[in-house]
Amino acid sequence: MDVANLIWELMVVVTAGAVSATICRRFGLSLLAGYLVVGAIVGQGGLNLLVHPQHEVELVAEAGALFLLFSVGIEFSFGELRKLGRFFLIAGAVQMVMVAAPLTVTARLLGLGPQAALLAGCAGALSSTVLVFRALAEQGELESGHGRRAIAVLLFQDVALVPLLMLVPLLTGDGQAPDLTAYASLALNSVLYVAAVIVTHFVVSRWIVPVIVRMRSVELVVLFSVSLLGLMALAAYKLEMPPAIGALAAGIVLSGNRISKQIDSVLLPFRETFAAVFFVSLGMLLDPKAFLSEPILLTAGFIGIISLKTIAAAVALRFVGLAWSKAVGMGLVLSQVGEFSFLLVSRGAAAGLISATDYNRMLFIGMATLLITPGLLRLGLRWVGDADDRESGRTPNLADSSRRNALVIGLGPIGSQIAQRLELHGVDVSLLDLSPINLHPFAQLGFTTCAGDARDPNTLRRIDATRKKLAVVCVPADDVALEVVRSLRQLQPEMSIVVRCRYRASMAALERAGANSVVSEEIEASEPLIRLCEEALARG
Repeated sequence: MDVANLIWELMVVVTAGAVSATICRRFGLSLLAGYLVVGAIVGQGGLNLLVHPQHEVELVAEAGALFLLFSVGIEFSFGELRKLGRFFLIAGAVQMVMVAAPLTVTARLLGLGPQAALLAGCAGALSSTVLVFRALAEQGELESGHGRRAIAVLLFQDVALVPLLMLVPLLTGDGQAPDLTAYASLALNSVLYVAAVIVTHFVVSRWIVPVIVRMRSVELVVLFSVSLLGLMALAAYKLEMPPAIGALAAGIVLSGNRISKQIDSVLLPFRETFAAVFFVSLGMLLDPKAFLSEPILLTAGFIGIISLKTIAAAVALRFVGLAWSKAVGMGLVLSQVGEFSFLLVSRGAAAGLISATDYNRMLFIGMATLLITPGLLRLGLRWVGDADDRESGRTPNLADSSRRNALVIGLGPIGSQIAQRLELHGVDVSLLDLSPINLHPFAQLGFTTCAGDARDPNTLRRIDATRKKLAVVCVPADDVALEVVRSLRQLQPEMSIVVRCRYRASMAALERAGANSVVSEEIEASEPLIRLCEEALARG
């Protein structure tokens, strides 16, 4: 294919993704489902806008898959994994088995081969880490009992993705089912892989990241991250493992340190672009006319997988102590098919393990679950209710925190200077502002940032304000500062709150609202001026 054809195909895919994303954002739909749908529209089953072979576009789509897995690895936390303990092992394993086993049997009854049925069952067991995590964060539920248990299930699925990706080439060997020796080898390789990643993570965090932090160079962070991603993907390929395994490993190696947030912020635009190309390309393989030939089967499959995943997640969460009402609500939250389900199924289709007809069926059912995901998330979280079931073991004791931390609200000239000065003194600083533009340069430097209204308790929970020792309020309007102080004090009674206000008359109201210290611009400006005037008069 010449360059002109490649550019044409890429522009079709990217433009289709942009149009789809705009529509989905406007109506609150899943971006992932939108990419798949628009791919089906512009692909060979629809408008047929790509008339040439798509090998080059498929390579770009593969790069998108690598960036997606890399981003999942970045968000992975060994510390959180240790804290979740039995939630991770029990709830995750129960949910996975309760979904994968029935789906595998059903796929066999529908005519799939044993290998294809097993792959389809495992793929169907995965939920969307990105969508669920984002929904829990927006509702301030990440630290709740039900939120922690749901995150444990998702982390188990992320870990299970490693052997599942290794399983695809194993199943496609010679058309015969692998023997026990092959499965034992897979298990051993998975264990060795996890051990190697843990060791590499320790080495990078202990010796390499501190050097990069001292350099204070965004360019160095980008080059190091992309180089590590490429090298680990290449190493996986050389070891006859899927390159996706290397991409996931690279993300995990770079997770949980000072530059993790910075990496995610800098690479986010590239990740989203490649993700759009990947999922639009997947959607192009879909034939929309196939639904008309078997609407009953596909509708039954859609209802069946939503019901099965809801029940399985509810039972798994009940096993780890969650009340049935909350377990069912969180089951609905985890009932969708995840983004990496499509990755696994596409791997099987590319290897000839899954036929085009079966691939279309799986894609239709998965897309349907994603299209109703926003509604299911709202229903599930409403079902959980507003009862505060936050566990006493997770409520932080600020006096015992090993790391000083602070929250700066309002990134005008003064707020920016305070944030930088606190960071230079070794304080872990989080930043909150209404404008993402103000936050962007700080996000690139590795600060934890959040865009939103600080008067809203949900926004404060998203930035984890309940764990902060100090809050510095530097918003430009005193009436807004007063509401922010009230929200902070109500959310965290033990926090120290320092406020910069404009007028001296506002100081008393801010102190009554809960501010520990208030500095007025009037006083700070007038006193130096008075001293200068007195000095001038004395000289005269």
